[in-house]
Parts: sequence; structure tokens; C-alpha cells
Amino acid sequence: MMNNLFSIFDPTTNIFNLPLNWISTFIGLMFIPYSFWLIPNRHFMFWNFILNKLHNEFKLLIGTNKKTSNGSTFIFISMFSFILFNNFLGLFPYIFTSTSHITLTLSISLPLWLSFMLYGWINNTQHMFIHMIPQETPTILMPFMVMIETISNIIRPGTLAIRLTANMIAGHLLMTLLSGTGPSLSNYFILMLITIQILLLILESAVAVIQSYVIAILSTLYSSEVN
Repeated sequence: MMNNLFSIFDPTTNIFNLPLNWISTFIGLMFIPYSFWLIPNRHFMFWNFILNKLHNEFKLLIGTNKKTSNGSTFIFISMFSFILFNNFLGLFPYIFTSTSHITLTLSISLPLWLSFMLYGWINNTQHMFIHMIPQETPTILMPFMVMIETISNIIRPGTLAIRLTANMIAGHLLMTLLSGTGPSLSNYFILMLITIQILLLILESAVAVIQSYVIAILSTLYSSEVN
């Protein structure tokens, strides 16, 4: 019996009250070694195709002529893969959705944002000051623009974390609410409910891909601003 609606996202288990559900976050690491000793199949080749497309896109956003951009795309590709795997894993029954917790999402976005800020203010201080004031800004509005840009810059890790968490929780809560009405419905309405749940599952699969892509793209754009 649930104590409240959000108890389905409780990361604790009944085994000595330990957070064993977080182990599902690292299950994806088990699939990394197989690519080194198995013959590449269609799924692996398709995944490599996606990663190559992302690499080329991230490289264009960061900049190809910058020495500091060498290898930077692998950070965002790894983050995309990690978030995508955990988003899809949460769609399976009885598997914990780690990306629906701000503990994980903020742990990803905050260190990344801090590293961008430290690198930018230490190595490109003048560029960071220039970035606070857009071009052709009137002199009177400059203090306000600096304040607005500073606030928008500070809340970036929070918006990244909350965006992913809210999208994951919203879809799962909607599916939970609909499934809870099943026992009280007639056979005709249960067929309609199953159809709606399948459509919602397809939508959630699309959201899982889109949100991981959005997080990776926004992180890449934030990194390009400090160079």
C-alpha cells in the first residue's frame, strides 16, 4: 500500500532498508565490454552510427579549430548514453528510475557546470565578462543585463536537473494513475485503458530519447560559451 503518490519513486528497499535500487544505475556498465570481444551486430553498428552523428554535431557546436575541444565530445556522448540507458531502464516494470531523482540529475549537471565556470573565469576572464553584456546594449540597461545574465547562468544546473527529473516523473505518474483505475473498470474500458497505456509508453520512449539529447545539447552549448 502506497503512503502517497510519490512513494513509487522511493529509492529504498525492504532489505535492511538499504538503497539497493540505485544498483540499477550501473547495470549499463555490464554492456560495455561485450563490444570488444563479440562480433559487431546490427544493433551495435546502429549504436555506433548514432554516436558518430552525435560526435559530429557536438564537434560543430564546440568548435573544430580549438585545441581545447579535442576529446570534449566524448564527455557529452557518455552523458547522453548514460541518461538514455537509465531513462529506458525505468520504463520496465519493477525497475528503479534513477533519472527521476534530482539527486542523480543534479549530481550530473552541477559538477559539469562548475567545471565550465572555473575554466572560463580562470582562462577566459575577459570573454566571460563580455558575454554578460550582449552587443548593442544601451548603457542604461547594462547593469540590469549583467544581473539577468548572472542569474540565468547560476540557475543553469538547476534547470538542467529539474527538466530531466520533471519529465521522467510526469510520465510515470500519469501511467501509475491510469493503471490504478484498472480493477474498477469494465472489460470494454480496460481495453481502452491498455491502448492508452501503450500509447503513453511509446510517448515515454520518445521522451527518454529527447530528454537525454536535450541535456547533452544544452551542456555542449554551455561549454562552447566559455571558450
